[in-house]
Order: sequence, then structure tokens, then C-alpha cells
Amino acid sequence: MRVCWLLMSVCLASDPLCAQEDEALHELFSQEWQAVLAENPVYASELGVRRSNRKWPDVSLKAHHAVASRVRSGLQAIREIETDTLSQEDRLNHRLFERQYAADVREQPFQLYLLALNQREGIQNCSQVVDLLRFDTVEDYKDWIARLNAFPLYMAQTMSLLKQGVRVGMVHPRVVMQRVPDQIRKQVVARPEDSPFYKPFRNFTAELSEEERRQLRSEASDAIERCVIPSWRVFLEFFETEYLPACYEGVGCWRRPRGQEMYAVLAERYTTTSLTPQEIHQIGLNEVARIRGLMDDVRQQAGFKGSFQEFLTFLRTDSQFYFDDGQELLAAYRACCARIDPQLPKLFRRLPKAGYEVQPIPMLMAPDTTTAYYQSPSADGRRPGVYYVNLYRPEARPKYEIEALSLHESVPGHHFQIALSMELQNIPEFRRYGGYTAFIEGWGLYSEKLGEELDMYQDPYARFGQLTYEMWRAVRLVVDTGMHSLQWSRADAIDYFRQNTAKSILDIENEVDRYIAWPGQALAYKIGELQIRQLRERAETQLNDEFDIREFHDVVLRHGAVPLDVLETIVDDWLAGFGDEQ
Repeated sequence: MRVCWLLMSVCLASDPLCAQEDEALHELFSQEWQAVLAENPVYASELGVRRSNRKWPDVSLKAHHAVASRVRSGLQAIREIETDTLSQEDRLNHRLFERQYAADVREQPFQLYLLALNQREGIQNCSQVVDLLRFDTVEDYKDWIARLNAFPLYMAQTMSLLKQGVRVGMVHPRVVMQRVPDQIRKQVVARPEDSPFYKPFRNFTAELSEEERRQLRSEASDAIERCVIPSWRVFLEFFETEYLPACYEGVGCWRRPRGQEMYAVLAERYTTTSLTPQEIHQIGLNEVARIRGLMDDVRQQAGFKGSFQEFLTFLRTDSQFYFDDGQELLAAYRACCARIDPQLPKLFRRLPKAGYEVQPIPMLMAPDTTTAYYQSPSADGRRPGVYYVNLYRPEARPKYEIEALSLHESVPGHHFQIALSMELQNIPEFRRYGGYTAFIEGWGLYSEKLGEELDMYQDPYARFGQLTYEMWRAVRLVVDTGMHSLQWSRADAIDYFRQNTAKSILDIENEVDRYIAWPGQALAYKIGELQIRQLRERAETQLNDEFDIREFHDVVLRHGAVPLDVLETIVDDWLAGFGDEQ
């Protein structure tokens, strides 16, 4: 019989054993969090922790081995802490910490760190961190210059990782990595002032004297000319002559050493379930069939007389559904978010304090990345969250996707959930700033469905856009497992995508290439959303007229991003105690 963690005894502060275990637990949390920040100085900078602003991460093999050893020690340490005397909340903290570290240890044999970059992220876009930094004083600029001077070591370590990956067969497919050389070439500029690393020195945000500005610009130009640009030249030659030829033909995690086992472990991590790749594939097929029926209903409501495939062609090609200008597309995204914001109190009691902005994806990466993504606010609240939208080739980015995409990436999706989690005061940092993809992305997809209750889908095309996005996540279950476990080709995945969604061919190819480079991550969305919707249906059925959507959402969000089985326990315990609260 399962014993719910919420029904266990509460620790008494006066009990010396209880206090000892509490102290050991939180000391471990603090030590490990500080280690994470020290090992990931760029991540620390993103959070607003400024003490590491002069450093790039140490990505040497020695450093990776040290991290692996620390994680194994952390797992042993958490298992030595008795849970019987811990409070309810600390039992959950203990459970989540142990689960996270155990998952990290299970992944260690696969040496995933050897996949040091892909077409969407890696050292070739590390200059983008500059947009997340504060430049308030002369020291902030000097910190960035120190990072520029340290860049050659970061590049050399990255190249060493890639070379080791070649030696042991841990590489990406060539079809996705052939996008990277153009990204590197954009960094090999004729003048230091044209480098993206020079951006802070074009328009100073701090109040500095003219002499200070002149000196900083001179030092930055010198660092970029001596350290940054030559590193890119060396890297480009290495990548084109050594690394890219070593990348394998075809696609699929199964091609790597122990690839099927690797993919099963990644699927478990990203879904927080024990579902096998084959079971996930079947769930995807079932969802595709279900959503297809709803899409046919909307097609008929729109009055379209042709077949489903003809309707998809119409949506992909008719000019009424597209902007010619990227700035018009950006304005439409911002207008959509402005319509969502004032309606949120209908569905939520608590709103995040941190604001968010809608900004274009930098053109350095825009051709090779997805339609949009989200960047969380800084931990100190001084930098808002950012909903990044892709303005590359606006004529290929449909208007009917704007509502669903905005609900997912901004509010009540990623910004709403992540900002609220960062504001929680009763949980340790590894939970406040971390979390589980199945919850985070499941919530984002669930938020798209909330657009119906917020009256965001005001015509059949917008409604079809929402279904297209839901279908997109169902298709992910099929094609991700298809390529990485069932040995589908890239063409198989693209064709299946085309047959079932109205997304443009540009988006489909970028999406499929994303799944190729990031095995298992795409499984989180639909699996998470199905669980959240199932729990809501359970609550609605049990509570009937007493069901309050705002209270349900508060229950789901108030513990941060947790594994799906933990979320189920939280909701079930709330339902079990509902009568006592009335």
C-alpha cells in the first residue's frame, strides 16, 4: 500500500535528531548548489550571480570527471540522511534531490558531455549571454573583457571534447551538424567592432567618462582581435576538416554506442515515467488519431470543401495567413500577449511579479532554430523574462499559430510557471531554479488549451492553429521514438509531420532536426500535458460544482516543477483533504 508523503509525520523543531537531520539536508543542498554555480559560471551570470562574470565554464575532460564524482558523492550523501524525522516539505526535497542525482548517475556511462554542441546551441552562440548581463559599472565591462581574454581556453577545451567524441563514436548526425559552419563563419569578422562579443561597447548603459569608454573599447577590441577571432578561425578549420566528416550518416540515437539503452534512459528522464519508447510511440499514434478528428471538424466549420491535405496546403500557401515583414510579425506577437495579460485573473489567484518582454531571436541563430523559445528572468528580478520569436522568413510563419505559441511561451505558459517557481520562498534553489521537463513543457502545452477559456481562438483558423500545435506535440512522440529507437529516417519523420500538421516545411525541417540533435526531450510535452489534463478531469469529476479552476491551478503550481508522479500525489492529497478544508 502506498504511503503518501503528505500524510507522514511532521518533524518537531525541538527534537535534536530532527534538527540534526534538517541541518545536514540543507547544508547538502547549499553545498551542491554553490558547486553547480561554480561549475557553470555562464548559468550563474544568467541568474544574476555576478561573482563568476569573468569566467567561462571549465569543459575539460578532467572537469567533467570531477563533476561526475561530485554527483556520485552527492547521491551517497543524500541517501545517508534519514527521512523519518524530516518535515513533510523536506521529505519532498530529499526525494527530488535523490531522484535528480540518481538520474544524473544513470546517464554518466553514456558521456553525453562529448556532444558539446549542436546546430541550436553551443559555443558558437555563447555571445548571446551578453544580452543577459548587467552593465552598470566599469567593473561589469572589465569582467566581460576578462571573459574575452579567457575565450581561447574555452574553445580549446570544447575542441578536445569534440575530438574525444569522435574517438568513441559520440557524435551527432552530419545532416544537423552541417548547419554549424555557417554559424561559425559569422563569428570570423574583419573588424573586432563587428563581432557580437563587442555589443556592450557600442552603446554604453553605465554612466562613464569619455576616457573610460575609450579605454574599455580599446581593451575590448584588442581582446577580440587577439583571442576571439583567431579562436573562431581555428575552430572553423577543425570543424570542417575533422569533426564534420566524422559525423555519421543517417539519424538516430540507436546508432551510437549503447544507443538503445541511452535513449531509454533519456526517455525516462524527460517524461519522468517508466514508459518504454515503444509505449510512448503508441501513445503518440493514438493522440494523432484523436486530434486528427478534431481538426477535420474545424476544417468543416471553416467551410473548406477540399480534403484534409488540400486544407493543409491552403493554410501553408495562402498569403492571407502570413506577413511579408518581420516587424509586422513581431507586432502581432506583442499585441497577442497584450490581449492575454489582463485575462489571467480569470484562471489564477496568484500572478508572477516578474514581467516579460517579446523580443526577436538573434539572426545569428534564427535560420537554424525553432519558432520561439523562452528565457527566464534573473534571480534578483532585475531582468525580465524574454519570449523570443523567430522573424527569419516571416512569409513562412503563419498568423494562425500566434495565439497558441504565445500562450505556451509567455503567459500562462513558461513565463508564468517559471517566474512563479523562482519566487517560491519555501524550497531550495535546485527546485526553485530547476525542475522537470515533463512538468514545464506539459504545463506549456496545457496552457495552449487554456486559450479556449481565455477566448483567444476567435475564428476557425486560430482554433486550427491550436490543434496544429497540439498535433505537433503528438507527432513528436511518434517521430522522436521513430528516429531514435525504431530506426526511422529523417525523411520518414518529415513526411509524417507533413501529413498531419499545417506547419510550414521550414518549421518541420527545423523541428525534426531539433529532435535529431536532442533525443528524448520532445517526448516531455505531450506526456506532461496528458497527465495535467487527466488530473484536472479527476478533480472536476470528484468536486463537481465545488471545482474552482483557480484553486486547482494553485495546487499544481505551488510546489514548482515536479515529476509527474509527485504531481499526481500532490493533487490526490489535495482532493482527499478537500472536505476537511471546507
